[in-house]
Amino acid sequence: MRKKLVVSSLVACTALLLSSSVVLAANNWLGKWTLDIAASHYTAGQAPKSQTLTFEATAGGITLTADGVDADGKPLHTSYESKFDGEDVPWSGNPDADTATPLRIDDNNYTNGWKKGGKVVLDSKVAVSADGKTLTILQTGTNAKGVAVKNTLIFRRG
Repeated sequence: MRKKLVVSSLVACTALLLSSSVVLAANNWLGKWTLDIAASHYTAGQAPKSQTLTFEATAGGITLTADGVDADGKPLHTSYESKFDGEDVPWSGNPDADTATPLRIDDNNYTNGWKKGGKVVLDSKVAVSADGKTLTILQTGTNAKGVAVKNTLIFRRG
């Protein structure tokens, strides 16, 4: 009887683990993405010199980390952790926003409202291509300097 209980518990735990892994794996933006500056279009003077996005599945949901060099040549490092449920989460290191509101639409798409002082300042629409090799971010709004933003960022997997 005890052996049956142990086996049943292991089966239940394995099923739970596999089902949560499948849910996270369905977010096709997970992984590392490198900015293709030549293919991207920025509002004048705003393009970074380099940028890499890394989306990792974590116990708290998904962690997004952005690293690179900004337009002024300064190091760039931002991050947040979210369940991609549209709830506000703290966003460290972003000069244009102090919170993010990522909301998963489907396996390949999510939206993200950037907020500064509780007010939405920028909207992002993020989409992974059907072949899973390109991540496109469309941004509209206003940055911390008060400049209108209308960017199309193209990232390549890897």
